[in-house]
Amino acid sequence: MELKKIKKTAKELEIEITGETETILNPITEVLLQNKDVEYASYMTDHPESNKRRLYIRVKNGKPEDALKKAVKYLEDEVKTFSKTLKGKSKSK
Repeated sequence: MELKKIKKTAKELEIEITGETETILNPITEVLLQNKDVEYASYMTDHPESNKRRLYIRVKNGKPEDALKKAVKYLEDEVKTFSKTLKGKSKSK
């Protein structure tokens, strides 16, 4: 995965992500949109077969980078919890 900052202002951030698909960007966008400080979040691509995507975030309050870090941390914690639960379920059988 490669990240390239396209646009950065006090309230907006646009990042180009190479080598990732909607599999990771959709959950990140969904979590961003649940944050009350995020005004808008979306990802886009120029073409479905392209390996480049752009993630765009606009915040009402705070910094867009902080909102992105918070979303990624939340997803990381969710995956860890899921993994622990899955391991617990497989041991009990």
